[in-house]
Amino acid sequence: MFARRVSIDLKPDNKAEFTDKLEKEILPLLRKQKGFQDEISFVTTAGREAFAISLWDNKESADIYHNGSYAEVTKLLSKMVDGTPQVKTFEVVNSTFHKINAGLKAA
Repeated sequence: MFARRVSIDLKPDNKAEFTDKLEKEILPLLRKQKGFQDEISFVTTAGREAFAISLWDNKESADIYHNGSYAEVTKLLSKMVDGTPQVKTFEVVNSTFHKINAGLKAA
């Protein structure tokens, strides 16, 4: 499993609009992507910082999304985001929910 972490700075007073946009437009778009597994989004209580972790079946699926539909997501969020979203990628080595354990892979 592969993960993408997208960190963003929200403009003031955009927390509600951000979460609404996630629910109504971005999550439905993600669900249509080949290899998409899950999305977990976080916003600070002050509402100025947010990050989302999307989980993918493999790196290739995440890369296809990043080079394709991700541009649409950044456009959807552009009015409420300060600066450029920062993306980092990771291999998932442990998850209780998805039942991933790095030790079992090595065995």
